[in-house]
Amino acid sequence: MKKRDKGIQFISQHLNLFRCPVCKESYVKVEDGSVICPNLHNIDISKKGTLYFLNHAVNSEYDAEMLASRRRILTAGLFDPICEEFSQHMEQNEVVLDVGSGEGTPLKKTLSLLKKATAVGFDISTAGINLATQLNSEAFFCIADLANLPFNDNQFTTILDLFSPSAYTEFHRVLSSGGQVLKIVPNTNYLIELRHLLYEKTSQHADYQNDQVVELFKKRFSNAQTKRITYDFKFDESLLSDLIQMTPLHWGATPQTLELAKTSGLNHITVDVTLLKGVKS
Repeated sequence: MKKRDKGIQFISQHLNLFRCPVCKESYVKVEDGSVICPNLHNIDISKKGTLYFLNHAVNSEYDAEMLASRRRILTAGLFDPICEEFSQHMEQNEVVLDVGSGEGTPLKKTLSLLKKATAVGFDISTAGINLATQLNSEAFFCIADLANLPFNDNQFTTILDLFSPSAYTEFHRVLSSGGQVLKIVPNTNYLIELRHLLYEKTSQHADYQNDQVVELFKKRFSNAQTKRITYDFKFDESLLSDLIQMTPLHWGATPQTLELAKTSGLNHITVDVTLLKGVKS
């Protein structure tokens, strides 16, 4: 099945999930390859089978090269234990929204661990979503704004948030009663070996504190639970360049430091994160 036909099929079967980002009304039909709301606002389903919900063009810092590197290192398994942890908190027949899904590999991996689920991934990066549509995945991917989610109220049983910003008012709106947010935030030792390669230990980039993020989550979810997840990921040395390229860490490093890091021989990295779980009451 062509990507566009697959996208049309998903939207037609799950039209209840989506609403117009202009007037906030639920879409009422799919006609001639477009979704149409009662006020006749319409969005064409692209050749890649996606919907572009943004009202204006947005530039993303995550370029195609960075996203391609991310695809290769994630395909090698960097975040697999995180995806496995996600799946442990999910049941069958979940309706999943993946926030800031990027190039889509974590969502694909998570869905592979569930027998049956309906899933939508979105990102503000068109380049990321274009890559995501190349995956052999049952998820539907679209371009959308976190602050103006194009989804109806009370539709999703789980929201996944892997290192992405959060819009808790919108999360609560689109979550069903009893639905959950599973949010991953980095801890101090996240990618610590790479940080030490790229920056002096006294640099602001060499350390990371998540206290404010955790406290905000707990304010929004009085029933919040936390779980630390840490492991050492070993990778082929040929992927070191991709590891460096895939994170914003390389943005602040000097060209000389980046070249030295790529020839350092590093072949393992620490993943140190916290899972935040909150349930809508």
